[in-house]
This record gives sequence, structure tokens and C-alpha cells, in this order.
Amino acid sequence: MTISVRLKEERSRLKLSQTDLGAVGGVGKTTQINYEKGVGSPDATYLAAVALQGVDILYVVTGERKPVPIDSISADAAELLTVYEHVSDEDRLVLLRMASAFAKVAGSN
Repeated sequence: MTISVRLKEERSRLKLSQTDLGAVGGVGKTTQINYEKGVGSPDATYLAAVALQGVDILYVVTGERKPVPIDSISADAAELLTVYEHVSDEDRLVLLRMASAFAKVAGSN
């Protein structure tokens, strides 16, 4: 996978349009499209700016996700992870299906 593909993936993950992410990075829509096509490469100024919007720059550049510090998640999320790790594989699938259903409903509101 290339930088251009990972950049597009991150933009999609953050639910941003090409125009919006380009603006955050200080470039126009056409430049953003070109970055995502592999025509040209974003510079450090662009990468620093989009990182502030939540783009995982380590992933975009290297293909490796930035580790998330454990203290960066809420107590509720940590508790949910603890429960998840202590149930059977079958129950994990149920938990994932439930969480996905809740997220889908929340996303449609």
C-alpha cells in the first residue's frame, strides 16, 4: 500500500471530503486529489497540519499505526476492553455485533 492510498484511507476514516482535508493541510482540492492519486507528495507542513485534524501521520508515511497510550481512552472504554478480554470467543462476536449495531444507529442520527 502506498502513501497516497493510506492518505485517502485516513481521510475516509475521518469522514472528511477532499476539499475539507486539503483546506486543513493548506492545499486546494486538486492538490489533495493528486496526493491521493500518487501525483506529488505532501510536504511536512501539510502533514503537520492534517495531524492536528486526527490523521495518523505515522501510518500514512510508514504504514504502521501510531500506538494509542492506554491513558488516552476513557475509564468506560478501558472497562469494556477488560470485559471483552475475559469472555469467550463466541461472546466477543456478540459484543462486536451489538457495538456495531449501536454505532450504526448512532451514525444515522
